[in-house]
Amino acid sequence: MKDQLKMNLENKAVLVTGAAGFIGGNLVPALLKKYPSIHIIGIDNLNDYYDVSLKEFRLEQIEETARAHTDSKWTFVRGSIADRALVKDVFERYRPAVVINLAAQAGVRYSIDNPDAYIETNVVGFYNLLEACRHSYDGGAVGVEHLLYASSSSIYGANSKVPYSTEDKVDNPVSLYAATKRSDELMAHAYAKLYNIPSTGLRFFTVYGPAGRPDMAYFGFTNKLRRGDMIEIFNYGNCRRDFTYIDDIVEGIRLVMQRPPERRDGEDGLPLPPYALYNMGNSSPENLLDFVRILQEELIRARVLPEDYDFESHKKLVPMQPGDVAVTYADISDLEREFGFRPSTPLREGIRKFAEWYYDFYLAH
Repeated sequence: MKDQLKMNLENKAVLVTGAAGFIGGNLVPALLKKYPSIHIIGIDNLNDYYDVSLKEFRLEQIEETARAHTDSKWTFVRGSIADRALVKDVFERYRPAVVINLAAQAGVRYSIDNPDAYIETNVVGFYNLLEACRHSYDGGAVGVEHLLYASSSSIYGANSKVPYSTEDKVDNPVSLYAATKRSDELMAHAYAKLYNIPSTGLRFFTVYGPAGRPDMAYFGFTNKLRRGDMIEIFNYGNCRRDFTYIDDIVEGIRLVMQRPPERRDGEDGLPLPPYALYNMGNSSPENLLDFVRILQEELIRARVLPEDYDFESHKKLVPMQPGDVAVTYADISDLEREFGFRPSTPLREGIRKFAEWYYDFYLAH
């Protein structure tokens, strides 16, 4: 375990960007429940990359939690982190001690057709946050004590060595999305070195669960099967994914956010960059065909699909597509060593919770 003291979050302001997104929409309620007197400021532009009703649902869940936990405080700001004036205003108004950047244009395939969206949010937006963190120390202010930001397993690109380690070389991205996430890591390192900003990057591995992103395979497959459409299983099923349940991701973020990398000087008297990177994955990759079988079984169990559904006639094995990789597999030994944390939700249990939520959200009316 890390030896430095946990950050005391009492009466602290925590800025969560992408608050209506999948991870943000689960993280914020967990923090409101856990830490009395915390003030969480959420930013989200509620764009229509996918069904906005899901983002509105997550915001409703946050509002409901905030109403039930009146000793903590929730403030929502609708806008984009690519809007520099907005970011500057939020920092000056609320003076966050912790910044958790989950706002991003996600998705590998979407980046091929819509590159502008990735540069705007993932690069320009993150740069705006770094600049705001830098200027939070102006005039000798305490400023931002910890910047956490979402990276992605996609940055490992075509690496053939598994499991993926944060020590691996990652300069061969196979998608623009991956390139923007790697850019974030490099910019954060530069700002940590130049301005002594304690920064931690979290490389997430295939996060799934209730009210997730519809562009993820488990959600997209479910929608297609309900419509009677064909689902395509890439690389002829020879893919493995490190599926990580949302509650495990939230707990991992909660632990890491309280322990910023230590500020210290090097032998030359200059600050060493207070910078860290962690993989956050299940560290137990599942074969895609096994995953599809479990999904089928749980969708029937939750009554999303009828018991006699003919899956075989709705499945098609196809080649790998541009920007994708055959395997994602996280080495999380440093996360275990430093935080005593390891994701623990079995795939079937997580898929079951998703299937039950899907039935309640879309069908139980």
